[in-house]
Amino acid sequence: MHFTGLEDLIKRNRAALAAGPLAIVMVEDEVEVDTTLRHHQQAGFETVIALMPAEFELPRDLVETVLRVDYEMSQPGAMEMALNRLMDPMAGQWVYYCYNAEFFFHPFCETRNVKEMLAFHTEERRDAMLAYVIDLYAEDLKTHPNAVSLDQAFMDRSGYYALARTDAANDGHPKERQLDFFGGLRWRYEEHVPAERRKIDRIPLFRAKKGLRIRGDHTFADEEYNTFACPWHHNITAAICSFRTAKALKSNPGSRDEIASFKWHNSAPFEWHSRQLLDLGLMEPGQWF
Repeated sequence: MHFTGLEDLIKRNRAALAAGPLAIVMVEDEVEVDTTLRHHQQAGFETVIALMPAEFELPRDLVETVLRVDYEMSQPGAMEMALNRLMDPMAGQWVYYCYNAEFFFHPFCETRNVKEMLAFHTEERRDAMLAYVIDLYAEDLKTHPNAVSLDQAFMDRSGYYALARTDAANDGHPKERQLDFFGGLRWRYEEHVPAERRKIDRIPLFRAKKGLRIRGDHTFADEEYNTFACPWHHNITAAICSFRTAKALKSNPGSRDEIASFKWHNSAPFEWHSRQLLDLGLMEPGQWF
């Protein structure tokens, strides 16, 4: 179905917003849009919503199975404005969000779908799930100048680290069960990335509730949603494998001519399998076996 905006979606198909888990894909350009949408359909999300410019096109099969909403992602604060407007209508549902050319992976996703994972996570009394945004990039930037190649995707196998997340309202003391995570292309090319955008942690999967609000730095006003685990043990974490940073670095006039290749001695071919991410410690199964 095609909607002219968020208000049209809420008015005409509010029932779809109550059919979770939902995946909201925010389309910034025309790179791998159909692949991204199909990946999340296959992951097990009940409803997939595409927020995208009106002039973009979708293949016929996705026109029939995706809720398409006309939306300009180029406007300031587009991500938080969209999610916060939909938050109350989606209350009670598990919601996932990402951008095009980003792909969600969770532990054992080859044999267990998102619904099964969320059933366990709910039993753990968790309302949010931490994920790390793992940068993907094409092996050959001459062949793939936008840095996107599904067949020849590479990733960094090391170079990730965490720092305490300080609380300005509490004299700079560390926040409980919260960390800032760094690594990937944003770390290796940090001179081209604003400081406020260098973190790779995101809470992409959460249970919507009335009054909950997300902020522009991908954290929530409810601090418990920003924690990586509950107080008594480790919980599941996931990964978003993303070409978004590579695309930006190769399209930004200040960086594109300075980068001939993203590969370095710690690059590895991306295997499109959760086992690789688990082995590298880029996501954890927690107590879920």
